[in-house]
Amino acid sequence: MTTTERQLEPHEWERVHQSAEFATLRRKLRSFVFPMTGLFLAWYLLYVLLADYAPEFMSTEVFGHVNVGLLFGLGQFVSTFVITALYVRHANRHLDPVADKLRGELEEVASR
Repeated sequence: MTTTERQLEPHEWERVHQSAEFATLRRKLRSFVFPMTGLFLAWYLLYVLLADYAPEFMSTEVFGHVNVGLLFGLGQFVSTFVITALYVRHANRHLDPVADKLRGELEEVASR
C-alpha cells in the first residue's frame, strides 16, 4: 500500500461482496471446484475399495512386474497434476479476469 492509498471501509468491502461480479466469480469457482473434488474423491475411493475388496484384480500383472494396483496408484499422482493444470487453465480464462476487475475497482476506491 502506498502512502496515497487508504484502508477500505467495511461498507466498501460489503458492496463488493454483494456485487454481481463477485457472485459471478464465486459461481465460476464453485462450478469447477465442487465437481472436480467429487470426481477426484470418487476416483480415490474406487482405488481404496479395489485395493481392499479386489486384491486379485489389483495384483493382476499388466506387463513385467507392473500390476493394476501400481497403475491405479500412479494414476492418483497423474490425476492430481491433471486437475492442477485444468484448474490453472480455468482460473486464467474465467476467474482471473473477474478478480482483476474487482481488484482494480477496490484499488481505485482505496486511492481516493
